[in-house]
Amino acid sequence: MLHKKLQIWIQPGGHADGDGNLPRVALREATEETGIDGLEILTPGIDCDVHVIPARPDEPEHLHLDVRYLIRAPRNSVVKRNHESVEMRWLNFDELTKLTSDESTVRLAKVGFQVAKEQF
Repeated sequence: MLHKKLQIWIQPGGHADGDGNLPRVALREATEETGIDGLEILTPGIDCDVHVIPARPDEPEHLHLDVRYLIRAPRNSVVKRNHESVEMRWLNFDELTKLTSDESTVRLAKVGFQVAKEQF
């Protein structure tokens, strides 16, 4: 998704907001941000990234701990853009690397596509 505030391509996700069950949070956030029901977590966390979130008018600069999971959508699912995104669509690895050079996002995509290839 092309994130509206950050203006970068990233995977769907969000804040735990006090919920310690991170897989549940990942499913909730992915469902909310994509509009897809029936998502399924396929793996334990496949990546963890710590990065700086720039200051915004309503929030100071802060560190963000990003625990990432491989989640499968039902076949033929259609993603829906939400209020947090400018654009939302499925991308293959080559398309993604043309849209972003962000090391963390590219690393996640490499791992995710490799795990999916091995499992399916």
